[in-house]
Amino acid sequence: MLIDSHCHLDAAEFGDTSATLARQAAEAGVRWIVVPAVAKANFGAVARLAATLPQCVYALGIHPMYVQQADDHDLHVLREQVAAALPDPRFVGIGEIGLDFFIPELKEGPLRERQEYFYVEQLKIARTFGLPVILHVRRSQDVLLKHLRRVRVAGGIAHAFNGSQQQAQAFTELNFVLGFGGAMTFPRSLQIRRLAAVLPANAIVLETDAPDISPAWLHPGINAPAQLPRIAAVLAELRGQPLADIARQTSDNVARVLPRLGNLMMR
Repeated sequence: MLIDSHCHLDAAEFGDTSATLARQAAEAGVRWIVVPAVAKANFGAVARLAATLPQCVYALGIHPMYVQQADDHDLHVLREQVAAALPDPRFVGIGEIGLDFFIPELKEGPLRERQEYFYVEQLKIARTFGLPVILHVRRSQDVLLKHLRRVRVAGGIAHAFNGSQQQAQAFTELNFVLGFGGAMTFPRSLQIRRLAAVLPANAIVLETDAPDISPAWLHPGINAPAQLPRIAAVLAELRGQPLADIARQTSDNVARVLPRLGNLMMR
């Protein structure tokens, strides 16, 4: 069994093919797909996907690249939606939230301040409800960690991790696991591949980030959750482990940091 710990199955690039893509993923051995929201506008969409597709679960949050279109009322709506979603066993956490310092205009000035404000306020929501978070981590590891130490949450996933081994350890000490996906499949991604090979087995989860971060054999095409088994095979090769062990360990890791999904898995 494999778990795609980060997949935007509701993305516009997929049109009306989400159900087909989910079925293809299931046929390939992907048992669960975690679908995070990115803005108030798609809170309903991710919840509906999880309600209609048996292998999907969802998270609610405001992505850092969408905060410039958001306002404080969106945070109020998020808090209300989270409270309303708690009885739903397919609701697993707060996400996708975080910081993006890769895009120059987001790295400094008012937009950076706005990113940090929304990030911290969403951490507070996660803390209030005792929920894990799914983090967007792009050239922002140290600032993310700074706020995580101030606003302690239950843990979660640092999606598409591309930091140092020291930063990786800092996240794991805060009960986070690190997401590895398509970027790991490129031979020139030396740092990511080295981390994937040497990090403790309980620190790694698998993801596609579909439709984004396509693996080497698809680049620059559109990614899909059915690609996860081949991505997992790359991780198995890098670590010198059987694919079955990788599937079991990474699934266990997701269940640990997203305990509401873990409860579903035990049913």
